[in-house]
Amino acid sequence: MDLQLKGKVIIVTGGAKGIGEAITRVLAAEGAFPVILGRSEADNQALLDQLGTGGQVKAELNDPAQCKAAVDDVLQQFGRIDGVVNNAGVNDGVGLETGDYEGFVKSLHSNVIHYYLVVQAALPELIKNKGAIVNIGSKVAETGQGGTSGYAAANGGRNALTREWAVELLKYGIRVNSVIVAECYTPLYDRWIKTLSNPEETLKKITDRIPLEKRMTTGEEIANMVVFLLSSKSSHTTGQIIHIDGGYVHLDRAALQ
Repeated sequence: MDLQLKGKVIIVTGGAKGIGEAITRVLAAEGAFPVILGRSEADNQALLDQLGTGGQVKAELNDPAQCKAAVDDVLQQFGRIDGVVNNAGVNDGVGLETGDYEGFVKSLHSNVIHYYLVVQAALPELIKNKGAIVNIGSKVAETGQGGTSGYAAANGGRNALTREWAVELLKYGIRVNSVIVAECYTPLYDRWIKTLSNPEETLKKITDRIPLEKRMTTGEEIANMVVFLLSSKSSHTTGQIIHIDGGYVHLDRAALQ
């Protein structure tokens, strides 16, 4: 299917690794021009060198000033912005019992505040080009996880912003949607599982709870939906929170044993 994204300049925050890398790759395969915003210039460029297309801006998105500066740099270098994928973030384990004010606020900066700031900076271009926005979210906003209040609150905020922006931007024809991730095997996930005393056993327990095919979602499966939502093929879809998770969040797993 031709998603009609050829030449479209799409910002992908955290687009060099994990799910962000998968999104960048699928965008490039569809003929779009992905622009990675991320803190590691070397990682950003290494992926672009593999793809032979796209651009990058080094930015620490926890710093509000750098969010706007990075978007301005994208516009100066590449001339337009047609879409934004808010993806950067980390499950940083800032809990209620063990956390503190400083850690909680830092988690919000790492996981939701830059979503707002990047889109706000890109908004004039998105209005001009009738662009699209996709926010990447996590199941923890709906299921809870324990010990990660900052990340859970940020993801609740991502879901709320998706619906709020979809309403506010209707008048411009800008569509805003969210893709929710449950269990997706990324390099970060791999590093976490290997810190456990029984990684193989734990991984099997997790995958056995995923209803569809009892396997992890792939980064490419997430990316395929993201890129579809950026394209004109999803032209009447906005304000949606879409779970690409093999039924993990909403199906009754107890009934599927």
